[in-house]
Amino acid sequence: MNKKSWIILIAIVAIVAIYLASYYNSFISKDQAVQSQWAQVENQFQRRFDLIPNLVNAVQGILTQEQQIFGDLAEARTRYAGAQGVSDRVNAANEVERALGRLLVIMENYPQLRSSENIQSLQADLAGTENRIAVERGRFNEKTQDYNNAIKRFPGNLMAGIFGFGEKLYFESASGAEKAPEVKLDQ
Repeated sequence: MNKKSWIILIAIVAIVAIYLASYYNSFISKDQAVQSQWAQVENQFQRRFDLIPNLVNAVQGILTQEQQIFGDLAEARTRYAGAQGVSDRVNAANEVERALGRLLVIMENYPQLRSSENIQSLQADLAGTENRIAVERGRFNEKTQDYNNAIKRFPGNLMAGIFGFGEKLYFESASGAEKAPEVKLDQ
């Protein structure tokens, strides 16, 4: 091979290397964006979990017949704390959400709770937190979609396979979460 052929070969190898590095760095950036956004979701979950004990303490004395809901909330929070991985944390967070929804429905049946400024303030804080969680979940799913699109589209799918990047799961609410919880007070 002459000198010109070597230069062309080196240029082609350099272009391919830059191309591969560019894809790899793009995948890393998108993966980090998904992880960062998940941290924001967890941040809002923690805010919710910090509010729950205050709400429980405020209403526990009045809701003497509804003690099971407090146990359900505590158990769901414990499951979340021990959950490993995004999927387990999502499932545990959905359990907390269902139990909290049942508590809020029960609270509506007690007029003395509705008149308490402390409880109203806690409920407003909790409602704001639920809105923040919904926003962060949406952002997480957007980042996840961006990442998944990048690793599924050609030629990104080839590069993702080479570099070992796999599909990420979306945050999905538990089945039935779109319906209000049913509370039976006669049990």
